[in-house]
Amino acid sequence: MKYRKQENGNNKCGVGAFYLFLSRQGQTSSVEDISFSLQEMWYWVFLWCLFSSLFLHGAAGLLMLVMLQRHKRGRLITLVLVSVGFLASLSGGVITSAAVAGVYRVAGKDMAPLEALVFGVGQTALSVIISFSRVLATL
Repeated sequence: MKYRKQENGNNKCGVGAFYLFLSRQGQTSSVEDISFSLQEMWYWVFLWCLFSSLFLHGAAGLLMLVMLQRHKRGRLITLVLVSVGFLASLSGGVITSAAVAGVYRVAGKDMAPLEALVFGVGQTALSVIISFSRVLATL
């Protein structure tokens, strides 16, 4: 398994990992040749989950704002529901991203950037599916 270290011995994570990812694009034969460490795997899966969740909650909040514009407390209801929904998906995303990264680390597999995208967006898609199935069961 490939692990990249900085000169001071710390794993690259965050903006440095993204810069290294972009700088190594021309040096490798494909995107799949670039591997992530445990922290980088968690970070990228979590970021994709975060951004896809932000997109969905933003769209739902906009729809709620339009539909509740004439309600007396429509803006407050929208703000509360979107923030609670986003925070719940955020905390779930942290835990599931860490679990995915841990399984990859224990299995000794390398994670390609495209796999991080699939896992991050997949977490959001699964949370939407589970949320809708719970709502329909209560009706």
